[in-house]
Amino acid sequence: MPGTKQPLSVLVVIHDAARNVLLLERAAHPGYWQSVTGSLEGDEVHIDAAVREVFEETGIACCASDLVDWQLSSRFEIFSEWRDRYPTGVTHNAEHFFSLCVPAETPVTLAADEHCAYRWLPWRAAAAACFSWTNRDAILMLGLASGKAPL
Repeated sequence: MPGTKQPLSVLVVIHDAARNVLLLERAAHPGYWQSVTGSLEGDEVHIDAAVREVFEETGIACCASDLVDWQLSSRFEIFSEWRDRYPTGVTHNAEHFFSLCVPAETPVTLAADEHCAYRWLPWRAAAAACFSWTNRDAILMLGLASGKAPL
């Protein structure tokens, strides 16, 4: 039976003022490190999905005004192992970028069904650790923009 997941998602790069980036390790795929990501639900808009996903995946409470909307999206092919989550024939996803600056070493509470570990890394090391090229590129843009969204 085909899935119902929308091929529209958010990526939120959480970082501190020194550009250390929070990465999460996927529970079902050890070694797959990433920023906060997630698909839109129902008629949700991107900013609302970003706020929800940050809280669900990290326990960090934020509001829409805390997030920086980069006004950038990336389209990528969905890994074949995850395509059954989407309607039949869906092969690509559009991911919208946000960032969230938090105090250094902000406590993190993981969603155990999604992630098994987290770590704070300097932005270059965080970019190198990501399995997703869109996530890597977003972190590199953040780092090269001196901690501000590349608008």
